[in-house]
Amino acid sequence: MAYTPNPAMNPIRVIKTNEVIALKTQVVVIGGGPSGLLLSQLLHRQGIESVVLERKTRDYVVGRIRAGILETGTVNLMRQAGISERMDRECLVHDGIVISHADEQFSINLKALSGSNVVVYGQTELTRDLYDVREAANGQLLFNVENVQILDADTDHPRVSYEQNGKTSHIDCDFVAGCDGFHGVSRQAIPLNVRREYEKIYPFGWLGVLSETPPVNDELIYASSPRGFALCSMRNENLSRYYIQCSLSDSPGDWSDAAFWQELKRRIPTDAAESLITGPSIEKSIAPLRSFITEPMRWGRLFLCGDAAHIVPPTGAKGLNTAAGDIHYLYNGLAQFYTTGDTDGIDHYSEKALSRAWKAVRFSWSLTSLLHRFPDQSEFDLKMQIAEIAFLKSSRHAQSMLAENYVGLPY
Repeated sequence: MAYTPNPAMNPIRVIKTNEVIALKTQVVVIGGGPSGLLLSQLLHRQGIESVVLERKTRDYVVGRIRAGILETGTVNLMRQAGISERMDRECLVHDGIVISHADEQFSINLKALSGSNVVVYGQTELTRDLYDVREAANGQLLFNVENVQILDADTDHPRVSYEQNGKTSHIDCDFVAGCDGFHGVSRQAIPLNVRREYEKIYPFGWLGVLSETPPVNDELIYASSPRGFALCSMRNENLSRYYIQCSLSDSPGDWSDAAFWQELKRRIPTDAAESLITGPSIEKSIAPLRSFITEPMRWGRLFLCGDAAHIVPPTGAKGLNTAAGDIHYLYNGLAQFYTTGDTDGIDHYSEKALSRAWKAVRFSWSLTSLLHRFPDQSEFDLKMQIAEIAFLKSSRHAQSMLAENYVGLPY
């Protein structure tokens, strides 16, 4: 597949009839979350046009409460996209994490062990920054779109149709990037006889609370206790995010704020429990845990990115970061194609993205298995879990492997 850059292709062309609006662009991005917006912004800086389709409103997407830990690679990608000014100014740099079991705790120095660190910058803020910069550049962002269909993806001339405000439209394009999440249409567009899916459902969830309180510790605390897992995290110096392992049959309404704080204190080290500042929850939700991955991540000229292709438990903070890895590979492949006509990057996209995604799935699975209590856990299983935590505490090599994965594997 050869390509000769055509300057006339860059502007988005609109053809209107009484019933159908037809557009033409280079890349259609399905999904207006952080991965789709990041890809669109990176392409824009390379002079490659895109249209982003989002089924919800901007306010809805920005208002979703999501992760806040960014790997080094994700931070660098934000800088490459030209949207890091507020992140660099407001983020919290974290050089380590704390692991606790029962009332014992130890620190893992990410910086010393891996040479790198992570930053805390809420996905809500990151998404807002992305929307601001795309709107400032007059990016093509279409909201409230319905009935999206990906057509002819296995040909050299893919199309995307959708409905908006009661009118049907279609877009002719070179490529389609499916950034529309687990429940989106992109993965479903790949025939069943082509794709293969792998999934593990965990027998518990996370009850998360957001509160306008100072964090209990300068670093995140990952706590394993006989009562179940807990995590003490934060969004900024006055906004904390706490989680406890809970039953899948629970609902947020089953947990009063008082009951949540009491249970959290039972699972974290005594010194943290005694210094914990509590307050009213401003958001409370339960997230089930699963590991999921689909292969391949490319079919013809359709590419899957982020949750459309893979989901990991939040234990290792890999969801958004793994999506950013996908965007890195896809953006560079598309830039190579449009600049030189070379298809090597897009031809190997699925292979490279899957290799990194499986490693993220492995890390999240291993950390989840290490720190949680399982309903069918035997006494032997529990002893092995305790021994594994003890080994991690005593082994610099084991800590180095955890640190290497936590700060993010290289692209």
